Amino acid sequence: MDRSGDIRAAALGLFTTKGYGATTMADIGEAVGMRGPSLYKHVPSKQDLLARIMVATMERLLAAHQVALSTTTDPVERLRRATEAHVRYHARHRYEAFVGNRELRSLVEPHHSQVLKLRADYENCFRRLIQAGVEAGVFTVISVRLTSYAILDLGMGVSAWYRETGEHSEDDVVWQYGEFALRLAGARPRLRGRGEIR
Repeated sequence: MDRSGDIRAAALGLFTTKGYGATTMADIGEAVGMRGPSLYKHVPSKQDLLARIMVATMERLLAAHQVALSTTTDPVERLRRATEAHVRYHARHRYEAFVGNRELRSLVEPHHSQVLKLRADYENCFRRLIQAGVEAGVFTVISVRLTSYAILDLGMGVSAWYRETGEHSEDDVVWQYGEFALRLAGARPRLRGRGEIR
């Protein structure tokens, strides 16, 4: 039986609560009911687990981004949808976002460069959306790069505070953060019949 998914989930939880440096392979094995030799049949190292988690996170974000853009060419709607996908991912995958931000320094080569490239590719996706909106005359920004960073920070911030049992539903947070992104880009928000933003 392939236990790789269980092992990655246990590692993610431990990296979140204890930190990568303080987590041992024995800790991970204990969390899934495996002794060391059995664990190493599924994963070669703790570093490999961290890299798999972080690479998978970026690949899923990139895939969600492409899906979000697939049905519209309108620059305003594309930025909204991309931001909504970004925020929704971070609301649903808080541990992955936390570990991805905190433990980047723990990656060694070639994993460190691989994840940095994926992160740069993802940021460039937003930069291209904003630049396209500027060229179309629907966005007004001082710096395309800084605007893309600010929009990306929206999602990463959600991962720190959002809880399913909180005051706002996931859909409400996603929608409002889409509005915030359009304002950052200097576009006039299109309120979808929900009234004024609270």
